[in-house]
Amino acid sequence: MRPVAILQHDQTQRPGVLLEFLQEMGLQTIAILPEEGDTVPSQAKDFSGIVLLGSPHSVHDPLVWIDRELALVHGALAADVPVLGHCFGGQLMAKALGAPVRRNAWPNIGWATLRTTPYANDLFDGLSVPSFNWHYDTFAIPKGAQRTLVGTHCFNKGFRMGRHLAFQCHFEVTKDIVQQWCQEGGKELTCSHGPGVQSAEGILSELEWQLPRLRQVARRVYRQWVIGLPRSPFVSCACS
Repeated sequence: MRPVAILQHDQTQRPGVLLEFLQEMGLQTIAILPEEGDTVPSQAKDFSGIVLLGSPHSVHDPLVWIDRELALVHGALAADVPVLGHCFGGQLMAKALGAPVRRNAWPNIGWATLRTTPYANDLFDGLSVPSFNWHYDTFAIPKGAQRTLVGTHCFNKGFRMGRHLAFQCHFEVTKDIVQQWCQEGGKELTCSHGPGVQSAEGILSELEWQLPRLRQVARRVYRQWVIGLPRSPFVSCACS
């Protein structure tokens, strides 16, 4: 089985729970860090799946690696290589599919409960799910895609198109990741205002009880995405 490519755009925005899950499934992964000089692959068909993580950049920034990732996503969509995007990754998928990506009405930072749609019944267990958020932009739902999640302070929080899943939130975070974001983003948090922004103290005070719930959601979502991979380990188990 071809490896899963994980495009990581920042040392702090790591694959966390997602990487743990893929490794548990026995899937080979390749980490690609364009900001550190790694070359963005040109052929999506070299991989069984492609993961796009978060970034402090906007998808509209004039950076060569962003253009190359857009081309990679175009190739993956054309070849039906499953793509999974979180935050910046979801915005990149929306842009590749021709949907606008623009500034949200206010920043969306911290814990939030999102509402599910009927298009997400296999992804989530229930009408609401926990999420962790840290973003300023938002995407529109691409033509032909289905909205999967909606939020109070940012309406479009997820969409799907066939085997491709995009989320305007982070399911992959771990305790270490959230703590690091709060520590390194302390100044950013003091400058961010609006009804969708939590303080670092507020985020950390909810960490212990929010993370186990988030982890359950993440593993269910990732399981459904992995099922769509060619020669998925779940399909193999079902056939054995």
